[in-house]
Amino acid sequence: MAGHSKFKNIMHRKGAQDKKRAKIFSRLGREISVSVKEGGPDPEKNIRLRSAIGSAKSLNMPKDNIERAIKKGEGNDADSNYEEVRYEGYGPDGVAIIVEALTNNKNRTAAEVRSAFSKYGGNLGETGSVSFGFKRLGNITINKDNINEEELFDFIIENGSDDYELNEEEYVIFCDQKILHELNQKIIEKFGQTNFTGLIWKSENDISVSKDKADTLFKLLNILEENEDVQAVSSNFDVTDDILASLTA
Repeated sequence: MAGHSKFKNIMHRKGAQDKKRAKIFSRLGREISVSVKEGGPDPEKNIRLRSAIGSAKSLNMPKDNIERAIKKGEGNDADSNYEEVRYEGYGPDGVAIIVEALTNNKNRTAAEVRSAFSKYGGNLGETGSVSFGFKRLGNITINKDNINEEELFDFIIENGSDDYELNEEEYVIFCDQKILHELNQKIIEKFGQTNFTGLIWKSENDISVSKDKADTLFKLLNILEENEDVQAVSSNFDVTDDILASLTA
């Protein structure tokens, strides 16, 4: 699928709109620590950790912070005993929403997520109730500056991907999970540092949302993204550029 210029918000990644460095670094540090606990401290042998460190470096997270997060993951600190949880539900206009979190208190996180859905006209469902409408894909983003679109498209085709989108600032590239890190490294070598590399949920069918419903939906997505335990929020909504501009101005 060729890229297109219409900005489609298929995913709200926590940190994309949040400019507070401390919050971003806290989220990244938690992901690094959990990655170490799961697969060990060597990024060459731990794909998830390599991805987390790459994302941290692309956002200029200090080296000391990264090293502290790795050491925290190697220890037995109770505060770092996070569990991965996923919540699925529907927002206004039947928009599907997937919430991914890392928490050391599942009851607290579940209550907060459920409260957010209820407050803004949504409802929380069972795991699997909406994720069937999404694909789990590798995702790489890179600034558009000084990168020719046709050259980038030819390059990713040669290296295993033909799916990308673009927005005002970035190219958003999708690929099979198996080639994510290899493709990311090749893109860095060819075009420069990427902004993000990781796994995302990409919707297969988007739902158009009216301005009135979009306003409520954005409030729901924002309150979910602001939750300290939430790592990522994915959705299948689609809005016009005019509506998006009016709600994000």
